[in-house]
Amino acid sequence: MVLDWLSDNRAIVAAIIILLLVGAFLWSVLFGIRQTRLREKDQVFGDPERTVGGWFWAVCGVSVLLLVWFYFSWGAARAFFPQAANELCQVGKLHEALSPVTSSLAIKSRYSKSKTLLVRNSKQLEALRARLPIEAFTVSDAARVKIVMSNTQRLINMMATPDFVGAETMREIEDVNVGFANITNALATPPKQWMASEKALAQPSWGISEPEIPLLPISARGAKFDTIATEAATLSKKFLRIRNLSPAAKSLIDETKMMIAALKKSPSANDGDSKLVKARAAYMKAVDRIFKRIDDATIFPSEVMYGVDRAVGQLFRAVDDAKGGLGVVESLFFPGAGIVKSRTQCTEQGSGRWLPKPTDVVATFGRLANPDLENGGGYKGTTLLWWKWLNIADVVGFLIPDGLVDMLPGSYGTHGPDGDFQPHYKDRLLAFAQGDVYLGAIPMLDGHIWDSLFRVLVAMGFGILVGVPLGIYMGVSRFCKSFFDPMIELYRPVPPLAWAPLILTIFGIQDDGKIFLLFMVAFAIMVISARTGASGTQLSKIRASHSLGATNNQILRHVILPNALPEILTGIRIAIGVCWGTLVAAEMLAGTTGIGFIENVARTVSNYELIWVTILIMGLLGLMFDLIMRWAISRLIPWRGKG
Repeated sequence: MVLDWLSDNRAIVAAIIILLLVGAFLWSVLFGIRQTRLREKDQVFGDPERTVGGWFWAVCGVSVLLLVWFYFSWGAARAFFPQAANELCQVGKLHEALSPVTSSLAIKSRYSKSKTLLVRNSKQLEALRARLPIEAFTVSDAARVKIVMSNTQRLINMMATPDFVGAETMREIEDVNVGFANITNALATPPKQWMASEKALAQPSWGISEPEIPLLPISARGAKFDTIATEAATLSKKFLRIRNLSPAAKSLIDETKMMIAALKKSPSANDGDSKLVKARAAYMKAVDRIFKRIDDATIFPSEVMYGVDRAVGQLFRAVDDAKGGLGVVESLFFPGAGIVKSRTQCTEQGSGRWLPKPTDVVATFGRLANPDLENGGGYKGTTLLWWKWLNIADVVGFLIPDGLVDMLPGSYGTHGPDGDFQPHYKDRLLAFAQGDVYLGAIPMLDGHIWDSLFRVLVAMGFGILVGVPLGIYMGVSRFCKSFFDPMIELYRPVPPLAWAPLILTIFGIQDDGKIFLLFMVAFAIMVISARTGASGTQLSKIRASHSLGATNNQILRHVILPNALPEILTGIRIAIGVCWGTLVAAEMLAGTTGIGFIENVARTVSNYELIWVTILIMGLLGLMFDLIMRWAISRLIPWRGKG
């Protein structure tokens, strides 16, 4: 199928589309400038005809919008640099391997980890000394507690002093520095000696069939970074095993551990006071926590880390050099945080995580538009937009209330003693009103889009039929205006979503509640639009009509209504937009079909492609409504803005 081919070749399709969009943008700008120069002498600022046409500027705007989308969704990067993400994934592996080392240094932060630990723990020790609960300890225990804190501070000072660093520790650090230097030299070598494996080449390429980035390297440069990342991970583990513990420090640690253990077993100064017992336990816990933090930490003097700082800094510069043109591609075509390597995969950490590429959106739309539900088409067992045979009886049952049959004279049929039921005429009419008779079938649109359109169109129809006549009479009648205005203005300022829970509770989650909610929105807008148009009719026109012998009905039909028509049509244009937005929210609250329902489900599972499909569908349908209203306005009131 064509859709399958397009899905498997998204990168090629995206590249062609981007080039076409660039061409359309350049052509529209040049053509627009030319047309502006030809017409500038004939146009006057404020002339309505000045804005007629200009379709080439629409092409320019749409091209710019789509190009921006392709750029920030990394669509251009996927199309023109399909290997870049995989190579940056390997670079991400190297950064991930070096993260244990860099976290200890001041390369990517203002201060080293050692300095942060030293300052923080020293401040905490000072604070503990100031709030020593003397009453919770015996005199001897209080003295030992002070010794423990003093030993802990001495241990911090030892670890921060270069003279206490042992020869074995210095040798291990130097070995790490040599390892980093070797990696730096390896990065400078050409990537020709590295090759991608068959397993790596068999992976789905980025931007073609899978959203995630292939993990295994698929190019020589990627294989080079992958190999070096493995070596860097080994060096990082070796670095983490290095401990700055001189013989004096080890002796001090053992002594302090024994004193802490003895203090924990020693009784409180007043065992009968539970508050003092808790205070002693809490204080010893705080002291022990600081000591263990120092004992477990890898703290080195700043002077000792100068070599590691320099080696890692040279390594990062070598990484930037080894990237070559890849660095330019990353900076220009990968907006955001770029490619990040996690534990199991490489992911896009730019805007592409929530702004999918247009080709993915089109592919998702193609799957939804497929009417074959058995082969993965549609969504949640319903087509996006298709057709079906609709029983006419269902339409009749929707339009005719059952209560009308109840109002007719006579009674419903009952069964006889033998159980035989003989229907009366009211039974037959009730079956007709409920749609329980077969009246034939007609082809009818079906699907999520049609369900949303149907709710909007029905609500708008009722809103126009009820709101426009009432609004006109409110514009010409003091009684109608005074009587109905407070009622309408009471509920109109309330947001539609505030009414939604109440209405959906009364009517249920079926179409009735959603249609009534949209009717409330459309009704208020249409009443105000029609009232404004009717009340704005010039008195000179009405008096001239009276002088010519026109009746009130003729004036209403031939003078007031045409005068109010611009406001009415503008109100319809506004009401459709508001109803559409309200409908989507109502479908998100309660619904099993519709565009809002699809977006709500997609939101819960973070399916960004599907979310953008629904947004584009809503936008295109709104644009279609607006274009229809523009055409209707140009045909029904061609005089508007002409004098």
